[in-house]
Amino acid sequence: MAGKSDIIDIFMRVKHRTEKAVLVTDEKDEGDEVWLPLSQIEIEMDDDPKYATISLPEWLALDKGLV
Repeated sequence: MAGKSDIIDIFMRVKHRTEKAVLVTDEKDEGDEVWLPLSQIEIEMDDDPKYATISLPEWLALDKGLV
């Protein structure tokens, strides 16, 4: 069973960003759009500003249907 401190990295397409959250979808832009709270994640932008590696707790990725 995963603990709350398990962090995973997911390469995603960034669709929109606000002061408090980021709207992402899978890298092929085929999946559902999901809002992620900036307070729960870390973002490392790719060379292409439309893409980023998102580091987030596994529980949040599961909750949002990302894994």
